[in-house]
Amino acid sequence: MKKERSILDVLVVIVMLTVIVSCLLPFVYIIALSFSSPQAIVNNQVSFWPVGFNTESYRQIFNYPNFFRAYGNTVFYTVAGTAIALCVMVLFAYPLSKPFLKGQKIVLRLVIISMYFAGGLIPNYLLISNLGLTGTRWAMLLPFAINQFNLIILINFFRSFPKEIEEAALIDGLGYFRILVIILIPLSTASLATIGLYTAVFFWNDWFNGLIYLNSKQYPVMLFLRNIVNGTATVGDSAGAADKSTIGISIKSAVIITSTLPIILLYPFLQKYFVKGMTVGSVKG
Repeated sequence: MKKERSILDVLVVIVMLTVIVSCLLPFVYIIALSFSSPQAIVNNQVSFWPVGFNTESYRQIFNYPNFFRAYGNTVFYTVAGTAIALCVMVLFAYPLSKPFLKGQKIVLRLVIISMYFAGGLIPNYLLISNLGLTGTRWAMLLPFAINQFNLIILINFFRSFPKEIEEAALIDGLGYFRILVIILIPLSTASLATIGLYTAVFFWNDWFNGLIYLNSKQYPVMLFLRNIVNGTATVGDSAGAADKSTIGISIKSAVIITSTLPIILLYPFLQKYFVKGMTVGSVKG
């Protein structure tokens, strides 16, 4: 029995190491490309360590006009969008977790239907345009304040709280809103941190909606970097075709690192909540 368990442990460790390496090596390779010289990239000399170390790709990205403004826009969209989304979803999920609330089942069914069926791009654009949100930062925040999947997770999480806690608070004179703010939200740290991380990643990575609804001064950094990547064919007009392509590869690699590094750095601070939050709202037998 012990031998079988030890063999199983070894297999689990091997599988986990394989997954970690397969996820980590491409990222290391991209970092090496972003810091390597065009000649080394042309000669396929780059593996997992920069060859001909230089920071020209990052220098070109940082020297683009309005780059730091776009980065500031993304930080604003991520922070404000996540805060608005968490507030709205908590205030929406808590009432829907009460079976005695009239119309609760109907509203919940509408939420589920909207998760599978949407109006499409043109109706969404017409709606946001008629609301007067196009050309404003609200176009990146309000339409995406509620994610149906995260909302259902929060509903199930609030349902899992013991009813005795709320009944005792009601006897002590607290209303439902104060129960939510004083008791339930402090006990929901894991769930809110996990959903907040998912929401922050969405707002950080979103570029398509910015392309549709915003003007150039309001662009998020992902859209800005996308435009840089699409414009790498014009980089180094005096160079040859091979140099252009390798400069483009180096800049694209630098763009990937620049755009993903902040979220990667954020994860360790939320990791302690993440594992616990993954089971939030799950069915318990």
